[in-house]
Amino acid sequence: MLPHKNKTLAAFLAAVFGGLGIHRFYLFGKKDKWAWVHVLLFPLSVFAGFIEALVIGLTPDDKWDAAHNRDSGKKSDSGWPLAVLLVLTFGGGATALIATIARTFDLLFTGGAYG
Repeated sequence: MLPHKNKTLAAFLAAVFGGLGIHRFYLFGKKDKWAWVHVLLFPLSVFAGFIEALVIGLTPDDKWDAAHNRDSGKKSDSGWPLAVLLVLTFGGGATALIATIARTFDLLFTGGAYG
């Protein structure tokens, strides 16, 4: 019997440590090529971590279990902690994206005069 992969934990790892690919290592192990791409491209893959957290969290429990928990003997039952995590992830990702765009425009058009 394989260990049960918790969807809320996977979404949390993607949201917080997504740039390092920790969620991919949790789900697929050390042989996952995309996890190593995250590690190598850390600054660029931070936003990918936010997106992956949303994708993981919004996957229905039955599809999650079919993909990650076929032989675990347990069923996933995501509740309100996952919903709160998704709201915080969306807010944090949107804030980070807007801040990045604002800083880029500041550097491009003012030479960094505002920060």
